[in-house]
Amino acid sequence: MKKRLLGKTGLSVSEIGFGGEWLERHPEAESIELMRYAGQQGINIIDCWMPDPKSRDIIGKAMLGNREKWYVQGHLGSTWQGGQYVRTRDMKYVKPAFEDLLTRLRTDYIDIGMIHYVDTEEDWKNLQGSAYMDYVKELKEKGVIRHIGMSSHNPKIAKLAVQSGLVEMILFSVNPAFDMLPAGEPLDDLLSEGYQYAKGLSGIDADRAELYRLCEEKNVGITVMKGFAGGRLFDEKRSPFGVSLTPAQCIHYALTRPGAVSILCGFDTKEQVAQAVHYEEASEAERDYASVLANAPFHSYRGECAYCGHCRPCAARLDIAMINKYYDLAVMQPDVPASVRSHYMLLEHKASECTACRACEARCPFGVPVAERMKKTAELFGC
Repeated sequence: MKKRLLGKTGLSVSEIGFGGEWLERHPEAESIELMRYAGQQGINIIDCWMPDPKSRDIIGKAMLGNREKWYVQGHLGSTWQGGQYVRTRDMKYVKPAFEDLLTRLRTDYIDIGMIHYVDTEEDWKNLQGSAYMDYVKELKEKGVIRHIGMSSHNPKIAKLAVQSGLVEMILFSVNPAFDMLPAGEPLDDLLSEGYQYAKGLSGIDADRAELYRLCEEKNVGITVMKGFAGGRLFDEKRSPFGVSLTPAQCIHYALTRPGAVSILCGFDTKEQVAQAVHYEEASEAERDYASVLANAPFHSYRGECAYCGHCRPCAARLDIAMINKYYDLAVMQPDVPASVRSHYMLLEHKASECTACRACEARCPFGVPVAERMKKTAELFGC
């Protein structure tokens, strides 16, 4: 397993990492064995955003006797209230939740203390000078967290964090479905047969390209979440490109982004671990995602939301692209993940507020039936 330095942290982490959120799906003993198996394959970094006791206990027991072999991304502000996940900055919940993390992981330190899920400018501003941020810095000074990181899905907010000098790494969603969205391009150009992506980071949205380059420049390492888009990219019928990609191609795509260090994959079985780890031995042909995307059908986005934002403005003030993204993330799994539900509930305006005027549909370059999707989203999330 190849290792890479994780930005300013200086930690040497495996290219393939472990995203722990699926551990709670299985019997405890089975998940403990799965994590230990991953460790035997050379995987040495795991993300624990999950606040539920079962997931945390599993990780703690799996690391028992070999804590020093694992680097843990532990999140501050991800709490367990009334039997469910709640993201908060309220210290009466944040501090006990973090102390619970230490207890259940059977450790007295967390390698990377993660500022949990910052996706809006308002949230970023509110964090500055807050009791929450003071707590993060205090933990760092005491060595309880060795390094400071942050998780985000928004490249503009992630850039603010990188530029602040506070964070040493970020956890960010990276895959071609999220990246290759030429938002802001003239509509006529976008739909023309002869449309050519710019040179360099071809096809990647400008804000994302700038974030990746900035991370490389500032030595802020990126650990990757949602690298497979919940499996959507493995199915040509659900892929926005109209073609399927393999795990090796998705992994290679993520790891070839500037600043990207490790891709944290969600695992249900040892076979899935082995499949991801096979990337280390994969041929160039097996890793080649560029030819697949370059030869994707021209109308590969037809009917699929590319989160490009051409639907704006909305008369009901809905953030249609973000609602669609949460809907897509939710239906990728058998059950709506608690994290996705919580993030959706934080939106100021919900899908149920859609008036079905369909003005957005006239602006959508990909023919997405927005009103219908808003109805389905409202039914899925209950509002």
